[in-house]
Amino acid sequence: MAAAQGHFSDHSDGIRGTGDKADSTAGTPVPTAFRRAVDALRTARLRSEMEVEPTRPPQRLAPYAYAVEAAVVDGEEDLADGRLVLLHDPAGHEAWKGTFRLVTLVRAELEPEMAADPLLPEVCWSWLTGALEARGLAYGEASGTVTMAGSHYFGGLAERRPATQIEIRASWTPREGLGGVPDTAAHLAAWSDLLCQIAGLPPAPAEHPGATGPTGATGPAGTVSGAGVVSLPQRRGPQGA
Repeated sequence: MAAAQGHFSDHSDGIRGTGDKADSTAGTPVPTAFRRAVDALRTARLRSEMEVEPTRPPQRLAPYAYAVEAAVVDGEEDLADGRLVLLHDPAGHEAWKGTFRLVTLVRAELEPEMAADPLLPEVCWSWLTGALEARGLAYGEASGTVTMAGSHYFGGLAERRPATQIEIRASWTPREGLGGVPDTAAHLAAWSDLLCQIAGLPPAPAEHPGATGPTGATGPAGTVSGAGVVSLPQRRGPQGA
């Protein structure tokens, strides 16, 4: 398994927030709910094909933010990559209908003929919602886009094969549990399921433990379902991403 790693928005142990609201939170402790949510992300266990590392979170989206980026790797080839950002506003956010929000960008390169399927965007969106539901995760206010872009090469690049990249941008509000803390480890595991699926990997075996909390306990969040999985073959990793 690969352990998820990341950092707080100030690149420290997390004593300040982000963006314009940082001044109002400077010198104050990070909210307990946010710290617990981040700790769960840090201890999540993911599939061995996943490589996860810290990345700077976006500014001015919320008082507190934490982000990781990941790639699905086969040897030296990246089959898909993405970023997951956890946002937190202790005062709540009207559009989120909660105090936490997860935001993601996922990308993978496809063979050009695969992009001809008119249902591919709908299928890719269903992979996101299906990954959350397969792990028994409750969420709300999901929104996003699925974009396909084709590239054809000319001149000195004419020897390159045409490329089609699919990109999923999405956000959703995780249901908050005890102490107002969502099961962020399970949401990270579901997101990694999406990343592996868009990379064309087969579903994880049923015995795969998925995400675990600090205690190592598993439950619905640790259950992997292969139902409805449609893998995309002939995958190449993103170029120049």
